[in-house]
Amino acid sequence: MTTRQHAPVSPPVALTIAGSDSGGGAGIQADVKTMEAHDVFGTSAITATTAQNTTGVEDINVLPTDHIAAQIDAVVDDFAVEAIKTGMLATEAVIETVADALADADAPAVVDPVMVAATGDRLLSEAAEAAYEAAFAHARLVTPNADEAELLTDRTVDSTAAAEAAGRDIVAMGADAALVKGGHIDGDEVVDTLVIDETATDATHTEQFTHPRIDTDATHGSGCTLSSAIAARLASGESLTEAVAGGVAFMERAVRYGIDVGDGPGAVNHLAETRDRADREATAAAVERIVARLVGGNVETLVPPTGMDIVGATRYAETPDEVVGVDGRLSPTRTGIRHNAGVRSGVGSDLAHRLIDARETFPTLRFACNARFDDAVEQALDTLDDPVVHGEAGPPSETIATALDATDTPPAAIVDPGGESRPSEVVLTAADARTLRERTLALHEALITE
Repeated sequence: MTTRQHAPVSPPVALTIAGSDSGGGAGIQADVKTMEAHDVFGTSAITATTAQNTTGVEDINVLPTDHIAAQIDAVVDDFAVEAIKTGMLATEAVIETVADALADADAPAVVDPVMVAATGDRLLSEAAEAAYEAAFAHARLVTPNADEAELLTDRTVDSTAAAEAAGRDIVAMGADAALVKGGHIDGDEVVDTLVIDETATDATHTEQFTHPRIDTDATHGSGCTLSSAIAARLASGESLTEAVAGGVAFMERAVRYGIDVGDGPGAVNHLAETRDRADREATAAAVERIVARLVGGNVETLVPPTGMDIVGATRYAETPDEVVGVDGRLSPTRTGIRHNAGVRSGVGSDLAHRLIDARETFPTLRFACNARFDDAVEQALDTLDDPVVHGEAGPPSETIATALDATDTPPAAIVDPGGESRPSEVVLTAADARTLRERTLALHEALITE
């Protein structure tokens, strides 16, 4: 047997200089996971080891600065580092060591000034906090949260206007740009404020990135994840604004689908986006199996006049474009129901939007199909084991919201009374493809045996 041809790949390389989190949710561990999720090869220089888990930090051991410098040198001497990210630097001496390394590096640096714990406790002495200014002089971007921005600028950062002012102050310290994160600022939405130095015009440029606040305490590692995502995107050649926008979106999904392990609140899910991409093929195959079974069972008793949609979402789907569906719907023919085209993602159907709306309340719901609604179907719905809920007339998103307000468990069916431009119908839902298939067939059997 002959040997196989070696087929290596050459991804961009990024370097993280940060502490180790034995709990795996933040620090070096979060950074490398995030970089790999962006198809960037993550290298590291560890500044400190910590004994911690989801409930807190029990011990910290700061490594000698000469060993930290040796780690950095070992990486940059061998790898073409395209971006650098810094995290927990722990002491004034470590910050100064890293600032010297950034001065010598030929790569954009994202400096995450880790100064305040999630509990609000300060992690650095005032001398160490002041030392960060030397690192800012070599930073493409500084990413403080509101508490850290307050320490750096001696401002109260409790609004987007105050965040912008603090960002301008940090840029004035020497950074090319500052992203003041809004997670610690009150409001239903999180607003991250990016301030960019515009040296040529002697001014600053400001952009804001807004997304809904996610109702969770499981945000351990979110700061590390965001700064690492931005660094990885810079290493891949994105502009600063592109990298920040993509990093914010990446981090939002990582928080939404957090990791529920340990006795504490849990950590963000650094691989949520990667697993979403991996899930799409399996989800499409599951939708195809549903279609084949319903076509084989000829469930034409349930097909609305406009046709039947069948959609499936990955475990991490956030938008209708990420939902897989039947392109062309199932419609009656002389030989039974058929679909006009194949199964693909991004079909943009009304049902895809409604599934995403339903997942806001019950994220475990992954599959749905629509069916006609009349008195006979209403009676047949009584045969289903799980709840059947009724929405109020109005826009589809409001109908879904009002229906789900009536149940504490994921429903088997949502009755949509329709509106001015759409007929009444039933949306059957399920957490898995098999359950949706069985519910639809059971409803069909109940109708034909009446």
